[in-house]
Amino acid sequence: MEKFLFKIAKKWIAGDTIDDALSSAKDAYGMGRHAIINKLGEYHTTKKQIQDSINDYQKIANSFKKWNIRGAISVKPTQIGLSISQKRCYKSLEEIIQKTSDAHVFIWLDMESSEHTDETIELYSSFFSKYERLGIALQANLKRTEDDLNHLIEIGAKIRLVKGAYREESRISYKTREDVDKRYTRLMTILFKKGNEFAIASHDNKIIKKAKSLSKKYPRKFEFEFLKGIREETKGDLVKNGFVVSDYIPYGTNWFSYSIRRIKERKRNILLLGSSLIQSQ
Repeated sequence: MEKFLFKIAKKWIAGDTIDDALSSAKDAYGMGRHAIINKLGEYHTTKKQIQDSINDYQKIANSFKKWNIRGAISVKPTQIGLSISQKRCYKSLEEIIQKTSDAHVFIWLDMESSEHTDETIELYSSFFSKYERLGIALQANLKRTEDDLNHLIEIGAKIRLVKGAYREESRISYKTREDVDKRYTRLMTILFKKGNEFAIASHDNKIIKKAKSLSKKYPRKFEFEFLKGIREETKGDLVKNGFVVSDYIPYGTNWFSYSIRRIKERKRNILLLGSSLIQSQ
């Protein structure tokens, strides 16, 4: 099973090292796309794990210019200290921002399981007033997200809308594909009507088509975001039609749990991965 997953993982994970991630980002940039680099790993509780993550993100952000890449970084709060305390995470994010601000690099805060939603939004709100190149992910499958979305739009937040990759209880989340897709479309429509700057992070053809339609009616600054290695043809078509497209590029040795979560997220991901593997042969 692990060997099979590794073959899949190589399609959507750049490799083990920072240079692997930057090389993948360079390839994406050569095809007219931007890059969002994420170091794999979460729930870090040791000083070394946390500091290693901080150092890696600083190095990546300060390497974009050297590599001639238009890129961003995407940080999971639990990999920079949230598992210890919100105060520790705040200090870590502040350190990342201080060391990357001169490079003018955009930073995304990934959203993790629902137990961290409030803390992540509080963290984002604390920094956004001081550092405008900062965005936050929201998960469409959570029942609370519409309220969170409207609140964040009011403060001018930059939002990445995802479907949600974590297993949550039915009392707080929508469970069926139909319900999640319906909520995603509703939240996406709110973004186009009232949002400031946002990302549509979905591989779903119907959602992409709807986003293109909404963009004609409500011109906004937004981009499409895809996982590395998925929907390459669709990415190319969007770029040709003048849309901004970014590849989400993970790297690192902690690929197993990430790959399992991506597959469990939606059954359609298995079909997407299979199609991508066949096309690459």
